[in-house]
Amino acid sequence: MEAAVISDSKQFLVFRLDKEEYGVDIQKVTTIIEKDMAIARVPKTPDFIEGVINLRGEIVPVMNLRKKFNLPAVEDTEDTRIIIIKLEDLAIGLIVDSVAEVIHLSEDSIETISSFSAEVSLDYILGVGKVDGRIVTLLNLEKLIKI
Repeated sequence: MEAAVISDSKQFLVFRLDKEEYGVDIQKVTTIIEKDMAIARVPKTPDFIEGVINLRGEIVPVMNLRKKFNLPAVEDTEDTRIIIIKLEDLAIGLIVDSVAEVIHLSEDSIETISSFSAEVSLDYILGVGKVDGRIVTLLNLEKLIKI
């Protein structure tokens, strides 16, 4: 019975920004690295694009999700990470405060958010997942990385 539950669920990588938890589809995550790599600034890019990194010979743009979500800036800590995601042929890094865990969510534990606000930011929210009494905001990566 347990195998049926797992096959009917999706896995999400949960990370933290400020006091909130967010989740991204684990199948789109290629690696997680510490944020001690040199990030080269690229002129004339949006404020939330920190620059690019050289990851094993591949140039990867890096997005600061705190800036993207209009959260206050904080100093990097030893928990700060860059999550590398791959969508089709595009790899991009997402700077997050910390990476928490991988969770399994069944379809019925994910609720979609209807547009209760005119905010554009809701466009890249896939829904919310309920796990162990917590709410995890699930992100639509395809819409999130559109600049």
